[in-house]
Amino acid sequence: MRIVRYAVGGVCHYGELESGDSRIARFEGDPFTGLSPTGRVDEIGDVVVLAPLERPRVFGFAYNYASHIDETDRAVPEVPVCFMKPSTAVIGPGDAIVYPADGELIHFEGELVVVIGKEARHVKPSEAHEYILGYTCGNDVSDRIVQRKESAFGTLLIGKGQDTFAPLGPVVATGLDPSGLALTTRVNGTVVQSASTADLLLAVPGIVAYLSRYLRLLPGDAIMTGTPAGVGPIRPGDEVEVEIEGIGVLRNPVVAESR
Repeated sequence: MRIVRYAVGGVCHYGELESGDSRIARFEGDPFTGLSPTGRVDEIGDVVVLAPLERPRVFGFAYNYASHIDETDRAVPEVPVCFMKPSTAVIGPGDAIVYPADGELIHFEGELVVVIGKEARHVKPSEAHEYILGYTCGNDVSDRIVQRKESAFGTLLIGKGQDTFAPLGPVVATGLDPSGLALTTRVNGTVVQSASTADLLLAVPGIVAYLSRYLRLLPGDAIMTGTPAGVGPIRPGDEVEVEIEGIGVLRNPVVAESR
């Protein structure tokens, strides 16, 4: 199932994106407490597709692909390198990534995102799938200048957490095996990242187990699993696409901040 969150006349609904991506079978309820069919179908052209999660906690895993570690000339971390993005950073498909007025070097990072389906604490890797609702595409937009200054003092917030710096979507795909999905990122139609989630240093079950060892994971939490090699700059006027096998394409334009 590919669950889509969308609005009709300003009212939010959940539905299943049907084959062909032109129609949505509307549901009652939500993915975390239960969905039931309504029998109603909405045309994709008549709705506004929203971020698949409403105000999620967003966790990030840095340096989780060897190829990205190599391109940043760093050592393999002794422990997973984690950070968080505020819910205000989340935008949906088609929403604009806002390039800060004082931004100097803003990068894209295409990533597989895990969506937690139910409360999880002290989960074993072998049990992780029981707590996962599904998967979506993500773009861990990063202000490198600020990030490097923060990281020098052991912190990381503004460099990753500015408004619009966490595009998610277009759907939450359930029933996927996350161990070998093709991930492709394009900027203005040019492929800039091409990898497989098989190359994750800490795979999805380990990611869920690690976080739940220390934190209580909640329904609707989003976990960005890391980015492969190929990260690079974006500028106003660009369009970024993150495509993951079995999920779809997350597209977002880049616009200059207007004060």
